[in-house]
Amino acid sequence: MSRERALKVVLVVVGLIFCGLAYPLMMFVRQEPALAMMLSLYVTLGIFLLLAARNPSANRSLIAFTAWSSFVHAILMAGQAFANLIARGELIGSAVLVIIGVSLIVLAPAKQPVERVSAAVG
Repeated sequence: MSRERALKVVLVVVGLIFCGLAYPLMMFVRQEPALAMMLSLYVTLGIFLLLAARNPSANRSLIAFTAWSSFVHAILMAGQAFANLIARGELIGSAVLVIIGVSLIVLAPAKQPVERVSAAVG
């Protein structure tokens, strides 16, 4: 499988996982408003990841944002779990976010070379 094809598969899978958070989002709207707000961002990001799967090279910054924000979220969750602020079982979620981040960084499309335009106009 080519690198671009693998990236497209990862974008679709992660996009669908994030979109799937719409169901818990509805459950937590009244019980945990802050969690619902965070989930709404992930659902929105999921939609854009699905759109990015069409042309990953044109969406490098979105892919990078998803990867790096996944790392930051994983680190924060792990810190909270080790400080006993959240359940230790949340470390599974941290691991999933690290896997998502690593997958996206490894498969990210290469930066396209910028064509130089001659300053001299005839």
